[in-house]
Amino acid sequence: MGAGHDHGHAHGAGGTAAAAHRGTLRVALAITLTVMVVEIAGGVLADSLALVADAAHMATDALGLGMALLAIHFANRPPTRNRTFGYARAEILAALANCLLLLGVGGYVLYEAIERFLTPAGTDGGLMIWFGLFGLVANSVSLSLLMRGQKESLNVRGAFLEVASDALGSLAVMISAAVILLTGWQAADPIASLAIGLLIVPRTVKLLRETLDVLLEAAPKNVDMAEVRAHILALDGVEDVHDLHAWTITSGLPVLSAHVVVSSEVLSAVGHEKLLHELQGCLGDHFDVEHCTFQLEPGGHAEHEAGLCH
Repeated sequence: MGAGHDHGHAHGAGGTAAAAHRGTLRVALAITLTVMVVEIAGGVLADSLALVADAAHMATDALGLGMALLAIHFANRPPTRNRTFGYARAEILAALANCLLLLGVGGYVLYEAIERFLTPAGTDGGLMIWFGLFGLVANSVSLSLLMRGQKESLNVRGAFLEVASDALGSLAVMISAAVILLTGWQAADPIASLAIGLLIVPRTVKLLRETLDVLLEAAPKNVDMAEVRAHILALDGVEDVHDLHAWTITSGLPVLSAHVVVSSEVLSAVGHEKLLHELQGCLGDHFDVEHCTFQLEPGGHAEHEAGLCH
């Protein structure tokens, strides 16, 4: 029979990649809620759809950040007998929910902008520009806080993209307010709303694609499976590799498993432990994979396994 071995690295006290940025997410949530309340008041006072649209987006962002924090809490609960990876996948489910919410908000903003074109309103450009400036400054602070974490976690990246689109939305509000002040052209307000809606959708689709890749257990983006196979086959004594799989449990936790066929002579001469160390060293030097599980097999064992399945 083959020999199995798991090679892993500790995550550290935080657990998942997002856990290290829990405090940052909390600050970003507080800022987002503040801007949301201020922009709702501004939208009502200035009769600005762009401000109301940005406030609605802020509300969605606040919900998304809250779910991200909740997901981190569940993701860092210890594994159980039935949930051997714990609740790590909760982070990805939260990212998926964020995507669906963002798509819904984007569609709502686009719809309301078209309605405002059909029924123009008297928007106060002076109030708009001050509320837009407040939103831009606040969102810029959140962006600076989330910058590092968005490179490490899909969940934090979702929050970063939401805040980034909010910042651009605030900028669009300021530009439309300036146009209204200078020219009196009221259509600038729904145009800014359209811009906000169009900022939301493309980034959300990209994040949704990455999230679905994790849920569908696609190979991690930075792992070329053909290269992995080539590296394994290049080791002395390795005759074949099958059942080679790589996937991602959650952000920062890629895993890989493989059945490696080794000649009986090399297995006897070198030993299982040395071969496992060589495999781990080979992949560890070239690929960023958190956990590797190998099963070493003598020639012909794959046919035996196939027979057991029938």
